Amino acid sequence: MNGIYIADWREHIHFSSDGPQPQPLLVREPIKVVTAGLQAGQSIPPHPEGLAIYYFLEGTGWMTLDDEKLRIHPGVIVITEEGAVRGMQAETQLSFMAVRATSLDQN
Repeated sequence: MNGIYIADWREHIHFSSDGPQPQPLLVREPIKVVTAGLQAGQSIPPHPEGLAIYYFLEGTGWMTLDDEKLRIHPGVIVITEEGAVRGMQAETQLSFMAVRATSLDQN
């Protein structure tokens, strides 16, 4: 098979009291696909990053995108532009998949 098949995404989410532990599913320039999880009450501080797509698999919480506060829950997709400031706060156990693009300026 010329691809990746994941029958159960839950096998690729790792929770830690230290915060998110991104698990790479694919690392191939210029993209990186990871899964990550936050326990209830954990957060990812706001920070600028490159173009990314986030797909939320389970849980509820909030994602900040620049000055906006967005409600997140299963099925939500958030696409962030290069340089946008983003962060997350988990209300419940939260799992997501992220596809990140490498900055064109980093070549």
